[in-house]
Amino acid sequence: MAKRRSLQEDTVALKAKVKEGSAKSENPEGCPIIRSLRKRLKRTQRKVRMANQREAARTAKKAEAAK
Repeated sequence: MAKRRSLQEDTVALKAKVKEGSAKSENPEGCPIIRSLRKRLKRTQRKVRMANQREAARTAKKAEAAK
């Protein structure tokens, strides 16, 4: 099995691909490849946000339990 990249690494790579593809393309809004990359980027950004929210809730719960 291949080693999975972290969400942050994935986000950085996708941002670079979207930026590069937008620069190369004449019509980046209509290009299906760039559109799919943007969708993947938004999906990974959502996953990162949710993971951060879960971590914040977990630490808040631990702090409250320690009181």
